Amino acid sequence: MSKNGLDESPSHLLHRVLQIALDIYNAEAGEDALSQRQYAVLKALEGTEGLSQTDLVKVTGIDRSTLADLVSRMLAKELVVRERSATDARANLVRIADAGKTALTEMEPRVLAADEKILSLLSPPKRESFVKLLRKLTHARETELSGDVKPRKEKTPKPPKAEKAPKAEKKKKVKTKLSARKLKKLPFPPLSEGVTEAADSEDLVHSPVVKTDAI
Repeated sequence: MSKNGLDESPSHLLHRVLQIALDIYNAEAGEDALSQRQYAVLKALEGTEGLSQTDLVKVTGIDRSTLADLVSRMLAKELVVRERSATDARANLVRIADAGKTALTEMEPRVLAADEKILSLLSPPKRESFVKLLRKLTHARETELSGDVKPRKEKTPKPPKAEKAPKAEKKKKVKTKLSARKLKKLPFPPLSEGVTEAADSEDLVHSPVVKTDAI
């Protein structure tokens, strides 16, 4: 690990990853092949009737000034053509040319090999997660720039929980329950136990004594 903190910097690490990816791409593509950005533009145009440069900026993520220069050089190589939009006379559309289609077909297996080599630097279980994280990061930034960020919902506070009884009171309740259980199990003597025979022969309930006035 680096002691200067660069290994903890996302911007630095992403820049390093980009360098690694471009080195692998160039090695797999070979000399005089499409650059990675040229490939991205042709891939974006494939299967369309043409896109404006504004649309190409959105699809490829290439900034406007860089894309304008890129398209000019691709026009010179006859990889793309530029024509007026049939629906908007003020707009120009960029369309893939026949030479561009041929170059794109030749590049497909090379780009696939480069992508596989990049992912081979990670263990198989982490490859899919890595691509998902890159896609999520890209989407989050594009959403932020478009101003279409949805506000986060505030969580409704949960009602306070009922206060628990002190441990001392709990112990008292437990002891009371245990005492009641023990009393039920204790053997009680018969009601006649401890009563003398004389008392047994007498009525336990006496009639009230009526006092009379002296004569």
